[in-house]
Parts: sequence; C-alpha cells; structure tokens
Amino acid sequence: MRGSAPNIAPVDWPDDAVILYDGACVLCSGWVRFVAKRDTAGRFRFAPIQMPYGRALARHLDIDPDEPDTNALILGGKAYRRSDAAIAVLAALPGWTWIRALRLAPEAIRDPLYRAIARNRYRLFGRNTVCDLGGPDLRGRVIEG
Repeated sequence: MRGSAPNIAPVDWPDDAVILYDGACVLCSGWVRFVAKRDTAGRFRFAPIQMPYGRALARHLDIDPDEPDTNALILGGKAYRRSDAAIAVLAALPGWTWIRALRLAPEAIRDPLYRAIARNRYRLFGRNTVCDLGGPDLRGRVIEG
C-alpha cells in the first residue's frame, strides 16, 4: 500500500464483493475461513495475492503483491483497506452489523494496531508453505486466474 492510499476510495474494478488476502499468512487464511463460514449467502469471493487475479488486483490498488501490508475489499464500487476492510466485511455478515460501531474509533487508533499485527503476522501466527486456497469448502469462491 506504501502507506499513502486512503482506507476507503472509489475504485474501477470489474468484480464486486472480492476480498484480497495473503494466502501465505495463517492469520489471513483463517480470516477467509471465518468469513466464508458466516457468509451464508455466499456473497464474498476471495482472491489470494499469490495468484494472477490477486496480484493484478493488488497492483490496481497500489498494494505490493510481494510485500503486502493490508488486506483489501472491493464492495459497491469502493476499495476498503486495513481496519476499514475488516469492519466492512464483518458488517456485511448476518448478525454482525453491530460491528459498524467500531468506525466510531478514529483510524488513527484502529490502523496502528492493524499495521502492527500485519507487520508481525508471520512471526505471531505462522506462514503456510504453499498458498492457502481454502480447500474444497471454498471451491468456486476463490479466484485464482
């Protein structure tokens, strides 16, 4: 992200409801499974940054695909990053709309915590030896191409 892009910005991307994630990150892969399990309508699709589609999306969002420092969400013509992406995803899940209240906390508080976790995610949670595509439970929802 290189630090300067806003957390929420208009975006021109052909697909909607796409979550960009780091498939090498155990925490990020767990996040995808958490969301998929609760996304009973199957609204969200997932794009690992290690695959061609994810790399293209990352570049479009000015995220370095080789050193990602944020997840991202494309939803309703907007790109969400960092804590705003996590809040937007959770708020779209059934029973989780209350999470929107977290937006009352300023980004200046939310994002330093997000960045600290993102910076240390491999050390704290581990790293997959291969890109995690979610297995058979996520077949058809992970965009590889």
